[in-house]
Amino acid sequence: MPRVDVPKMITPTLADRQRMQKRPSGPSVMKQQWANLLFLHGRMKAEDLQKRLPKGLWIDTFENDAWVGIVPFFMNRIRPCYLPPVPGISWFLELNVRTYVHDDAGNPGVWFFSLDCNQALAVSLAQQFFHLPYEHARMQSSQQDGLIDYTCQRDGENSVAHYRYAACREGKEATAGTLEHFLLERYRLFSANEAGHIFTGDVHHAPYRFQQARCELMSPLPALWDELEFPIESVLSAETVNVEVFPLRRHHC
Repeated sequence: MPRVDVPKMITPTLADRQRMQKRPSGPSVMKQQWANLLFLHGRMKAEDLQKRLPKGLWIDTFENDAWVGIVPFFMNRIRPCYLPPVPGISWFLELNVRTYVHDDAGNPGVWFFSLDCNQALAVSLAQQFFHLPYEHARMQSSQQDGLIDYTCQRDGENSVAHYRYAACREGKEATAGTLEHFLLERYRLFSANEAGHIFTGDVHHAPYRFQQARCELMSPLPALWDELEFPIESVLSAETVNVEVFPLRRHHC
């Protein structure tokens, strides 16, 4: 039988990670602002997470550790390019549960296990056009004594995830090669439709300015809803970023 060469999977290098921070060529399709970001991360076994991924994607690791994150934040001024934001639609809350992956070519990105959101239209559009696992949730936020009070209750769940934290005010950029750079500096998402086809899309924003977060309440519930369990080891907050979103495209493994 003739020999068949199987392409080897390429692990991302530091240069690959830094390359992803450059703005993609071509026009963006959407503008967003992400504010009051809280990043809660912990380690899980890479082999357990790998089982949850579609063929063609691989768990990305830092010093052989796989990481999972819970990220509550505010979505502001969401709109298609060249159109103004619309009151009642363009501002909402979002909380995602994520891990970090790469494709066969070594392009690093994010894989979402879930994205809770309190804007029904955003949930419907993201499910339909971005093939992302959005869930509608009852979410509320308020501010008191310099702290953000943030709650999330996914539809169908009895429990409420609760966070109380301070917004980032004096952040710094992550140094390339550090754990913080690995966790925060992600500019590509991967998703899959019901047929198992993988899609990918890029976002662009200035590098996050982050700090160790003052966080009085943090909940693992959103990860538990997704059947993921891990200790929270890294607690970071990040300053507001203005974001460009680029077209989603079919990914060819």
